[in-house]
Amino acid sequence: MISVDDALAQIRGSLTPLGAEQVQLGDAHGRVLAEDLAARRTQPPFAVSAMDGYAVRAADIADLPKRLKLVGYIQAGGNHDGVVGPGEAVRIFTGARMPDGADAVVIQEDTEALDGAVRVNDSVGPFQPGRHVRQAGIDFVEGQIGLAAGRRLTARDVGLAAAMNRPWLLVHRRPRVAILPTGDEVALPGDPIGPNQIVSSNGAALGALVAACGGIPIQLGIARDDSDTLRTMAQGAAGADLLVTIGGASVGEHDLVRKALGEIGLSVDFWKIAMRPGKPLMFGRLGTTAVLGLPGNPVSALVCGMLFLKPAIERLQGLPGAGPVLEPAQAGSDLKANDGRQDYLRARLTRDAEGTLIASPFAKQDSSMMSALAGADCLIVRPPLAPPVASGARVSIVRLSDGHAIV
Repeated sequence: MISVDDALAQIRGSLTPLGAEQVQLGDAHGRVLAEDLAARRTQPPFAVSAMDGYAVRAADIADLPKRLKLVGYIQAGGNHDGVVGPGEAVRIFTGARMPDGADAVVIQEDTEALDGAVRVNDSVGPFQPGRHVRQAGIDFVEGQIGLAAGRRLTARDVGLAAAMNRPWLLVHRRPRVAILPTGDEVALPGDPIGPNQIVSSNGAALGALVAACGGIPIQLGIARDDSDTLRTMAQGAAGADLLVTIGGASVGEHDLVRKALGEIGLSVDFWKIAMRPGKPLMFGRLGTTAVLGLPGNPVSALVCGMLFLKPAIERLQGLPGAGPVLEPAQAGSDLKANDGRQDYLRARLTRDAEGTLIASPFAKQDSSMMSALAGADCLIVRPPLAPPVASGARVSIVRLSDGHAIV
């Protein structure tokens, strides 16, 4: 068996980012940039008013109160043809271009409108050039790199790209991930269920995980415990970037995945990881398609999906794919010494009166219990051969949601 860290390193090292494609700005949310994005325009392209008020020359209101002649009116999108001279002002609104000659804005609350003039009250106080003015380029200038390659685009990023006048973006292609559950004992939700069968949750759960990570799930259906059927259905992954098999990778007589796919060219990089849940995990290649073989127990499949499938999909999109982030918490109960496998305990998070994060593991950790996984907030990570931990002692956790409701 190899360690979790070594397995993740091998998976990441064998994958390279997919090629790029252009997408419309409106379709770019969640995609990963394949190039540095430079602004095509300076923002703002000219000095604009930051407030509703009057554009003035700061030198004219050094002494207050002061009456200024009103010589123009500018709303956002408009312009003043003349130049603001000594003793003059222009009515201006937020976002409007500053008129030539003016270098500051007095907000309307500090003024009094008169017939053909405006009175600037002494409530304004000391007044310097540039007050309430957004100077040209205060946000960014033409040619400036606003978003770097390798960034997954948020709604804020999409807004910035729009402001930079970039209607089309070059992003990494979304990975196509073929999903192949196996086993005579499982049936798809809604299908007829035999007297000795259970409903398969793995395909649906992992498809949701793939989509949440930015991939395109391709459901191949359930392969029965027959080598010919398994080989035939696996060939449906031709053209996919990654094939995920579920179940059939352990040591039982009906665990056929390695042998059956080996007969059509599967090469295995590793098999078995020192972890719980999820020991029978396999990674290799079938032709040009990477293959990740997950365990059949539903909790094991999803935990391994978070630890290995998510980073693999991220890596294919040009992200680091570094794996989950550990953070500290306090144990909500005593934990016994661990054996030689890295353990991932399903747990619920709470905070005590001081705001300390408490991770309380469920009493039952069976890898078939989807209800416990659905009710968990995190996984408590116990390294191999970890000593006993008393309640209240520090532990490391991995959250099951990283902001994208991944697991």
